[in-house]
Amino acid sequence: MKILIVEDDDNIRLGLAEALSREGYELILSGNGKEALLKYAQEKPDFIILDIMMPELDGYSVCREIRKSDEQIPIVFLSAKDEEIDRVVGLELGADDYISKPFGMHEVRARIKTIARRCLRNKTAEADAAFAFGDLTVYSNELYALRGSARLEFSLREVKILECLYRHKNKVVTRDMLFDAAWGYEHMPNSRTLDQHISKLRKTIERDPNNPVLIRTVHGMGYRYHTDEREKA
Repeated sequence: MKILIVEDDDNIRLGLAEALSREGYELILSGNGKEALLKYAQEKPDFIILDIMMPELDGYSVCREIRKSDEQIPIVFLSAKDEEIDRVVGLELGADDYISKPFGMHEVRARIKTIARRCLRNKTAEADAAFAFGDLTVYSNELYALRGSARLEFSLREVKILECLYRHKNKVVTRDMLFDAAWGYEHMPNSRTLDQHISKLRKTIERDPNNPVLIRTVHGMGYRYHTDEREKA
């Protein structure tokens, strides 16, 4: 999923990019309004984080231009302006949300995750949008799973890892395969990063994370999603 971040402050723009990249989003960065419109047309992002006060073209103008051709793409305004009238103007232009500076990254991640769910839900659902993973039902388009009545939340990257393991159930999934599925060919994290994600997933989905039965380690190769299908055959 692509997020276009439009922010003229380098520190804020790069900070947002770093935080959201960890969640598995593909990011497009822009430092001014005119460039943002070009990147929007070229890259076709899924939603936009848009600063208001910027050089070249302000955020209100960028939003207005985008809404002429696309009424559906979610737009979140990001601004130090916190007057009620500014919020009203932004929402009337078609913004979906408004985050005031200074902000916490946890707040931004939570709001983006909510928007991501809606984006995925509004897209045409694929046949495997929901799949069984052990005793879980994983709803990949909404980034969560159910175990009975218990709801388990995932990041986009965690869902990508689960999907990859599911597609190759009972087979070894190499570390490279997981890197490609969850991070993409252009970005190769170190092995420790993958191990940390697997560890976090196990803490979420395994009955006993210290003795995992769903995501098993295949030493020297990668991981395997284990089912009982072979045992029943």
